[in-house]
Amino acid sequence: MAALEILAAAAAAAAIAAWAFLWVWDSSERIRNREQAGLRDDESRALLVIAHPDDEAMFFAPTVLGLGRGGHRLSLLCFSAGNYYNQGKIRKKELLQSCEVLGIPPSRVMIIDNRDFPDDPDVQWNTESVASVLLQYIQVNGISLVVTFDARGVSGHNNHIALYTAVRSLHSEGKLPKGCSVLTLQSVNVLRKYISFLDLPFSLSHTQDVLFVLTSEEVARAKRAMSCHHSQLLWFRRLYVLFSRYMRINSLHFL
Repeated sequence: MAALEILAAAAAAAAIAAWAFLWVWDSSERIRNREQAGLRDDESRALLVIAHPDDEAMFFAPTVLGLGRGGHRLSLLCFSAGNYYNQGKIRKKELLQSCEVLGIPPSRVMIIDNRDFPDDPDVQWNTESVASVLLQYIQVNGISLVVTFDARGVSGHNNHIALYTAVRSLHSEGKLPKGCSVLTLQSVNVLRKYISFLDLPFSLSHTQDVLFVLTSEEVARAKRAMSCHHSQLLWFRRLYVLFSRYMRINSLHFL
């Protein structure tokens, strides 16, 4: 009897292991397909547009590393120095350090530091001003893919949303250069936001155009990038690094 119980337990364990292997294999294939969807030009010039230093690591690390993995030449345009607490000089240096960890050299990082775009959630950035600066950068640098926030800005920050509004305006008015695409980072509800890699089944089952999921080694790299932002690593952001799905998973939509 004991032998039969052992055999039954072994068979059940084998069945579970086989199911897990097939699920992981199927998931990896679906992730790979979604990474490649619409992103087949390995030599494209991609531009990540963010509002503050640390956005690139807190929200977009999977996209940055995923695009780099695919051979895309990525640049970064940051619309403020993050001077809300008068730490702008420090935060600019931290951003450059973080970008180097993520594979973006300083020569491809542009930080805008002027009064038109203050780091302030209570200030509405002028859509035309943001769009004008962005369009000029796109044209001068031959950008073929723009990546930024969606209409909810992940955290609801007005500066994040202002970037989406400007890009949306350029796209809808047909002002972007021919062949220039736009990807926006999907905002998710609070529960999904803080369940880390456990959000993967939800990300796979919900419709999106591109999905980036980091390996354990890449997660460690994303955390190193975030650790460059010493001035921002308060206790709640340390918890964010541990539990946020945005440190591991990015799902994006094409406009």
